[in-house]
Amino acid sequence: MVSSSCSTLISLVLFIAAISKAFAFVAVPIGQRSGLFLSRYLPTPSLQEGATILKGWVQDGNGEWEWKEDGGGSGSTTATTSSATASKVEEFFLSAPSVDSVATPKLPAGTFRPKQSLGQNFLRDGNTVVKIVKAYQKDAMETMTRGDSNMRAIELGPGAGALTDVLVNTYDADTFTCIEIDPRSVELLGEKHPSLEVRLQDVLQVDYPELALEKGGPLSVIGNLPYYITSQILFALADASHFDAVRSATVTMQWEVAQRIVAPTKCKDYGILSVVFQLYATCKVHFKIPPTVFYPQPKVDSALVGLRFVGPTILRQRLAGVHPAHIRRVLAATFQQRRKTVRNGLKKLALEVCEGDKDRATALLDSPPLPLPDSIVRAQESGNDPFLNTQELPLNWSSKRAEELSPGQFVELTRLFFGPHDGNQTSDLGKKVWRKLKHGSNEL
Repeated sequence: MVSSSCSTLISLVLFIAAISKAFAFVAVPIGQRSGLFLSRYLPTPSLQEGATILKGWVQDGNGEWEWKEDGGGSGSTTATTSSATASKVEEFFLSAPSVDSVATPKLPAGTFRPKQSLGQNFLRDGNTVVKIVKAYQKDAMETMTRGDSNMRAIELGPGAGALTDVLVNTYDADTFTCIEIDPRSVELLGEKHPSLEVRLQDVLQVDYPELALEKGGPLSVIGNLPYYITSQILFALADASHFDAVRSATVTMQWEVAQRIVAPTKCKDYGILSVVFQLYATCKVHFKIPPTVFYPQPKVDSALVGLRFVGPTILRQRLAGVHPAHIRRVLAATFQQRRKTVRNGLKKLALEVCEGDKDRATALLDSPPLPLPDSIVRAQESGNDPFLNTQELPLNWSSKRAEELSPGQFVELTRLFFGPHDGNQTSDLGKKVWRKLKHGSNEL
């Protein structure tokens, strides 16, 4: 009897406790309730209670996503910042215009639908736009020289003007140029910003050296790029850097493409994009972008990538006479058969170089590496360019796979096949090496 009473009393206490806990949960605002639920399964965020953190984004209790300001991007090929560079950064941001938060970009009702044929995915999140422009400022600043503080901003594919509106409010409208193939966008931006120069032109046909000459110096490029022509646009910018026509590019692209650009050796993402852009620029993935900030939403994640081109002087130092067009031939031969050894991948090219002489081709494929040119050895000793530290070709280069050779080692492999063996630098880097011949002007 006593045992039965105790059992009943315990059940009553437990029932009252459960009811109290339920009423306490109902009394909590909805946003905090989701935070209480998520806290069981996610690490406790350091920003605010009820927030979810996902790769640089913060989701509040109402389900809204906002950017979490962080200390930097991922997948960078940037060297350690020197004190001189740090001073330069500080100086720039003391004088740089501030980028203010903006409302969610809106499309004109009814008449302005994104065209799939043009690869249009418009940005629709104000916080994302601001973060892109801030990253753009940093990339442009890092490549500016003393005495030249002109951004010479070029926006590729402004679309409905999400980035353009912020750039106009940050800088004067007459200090930058937009290039757009869609007449609707040209008309829309002309109405919104009458003093803004918007050119109706295909970005693939832009003559960047001529544009830089017109604007008075190297250009700083920004853009939400059509993903289906991203690599073609980037190769055009690489060619333009031969003439110091483009000094930086801060652009959106598919996450997978971004990973290839910054990929280290010995991984599946490492390929032609990795070699070319790590040779030509300092590359950085600023942050990952989810599909939800675009309209229409793409089916893949995106990224903002910063390319800070080293310019023709440093590029010539790295090449030490090797022509970029020859590097392209070596890269195409080796990465088209990336599962094979470098030797097997280069057999056909070796025959071409040796004019069909099989004995000479075999001897070339069995050749030991050439000594590094004196100019590269001296530059290594100065320690100013970490890129040169991995330039020496290994003795067993022919038994390696393409993904095992660094960008610098591909330069030396190209020297072995095409020369020059003395390392004398060439002044002609070529106008069209990486971009397609049908794109842009052929005039020198």
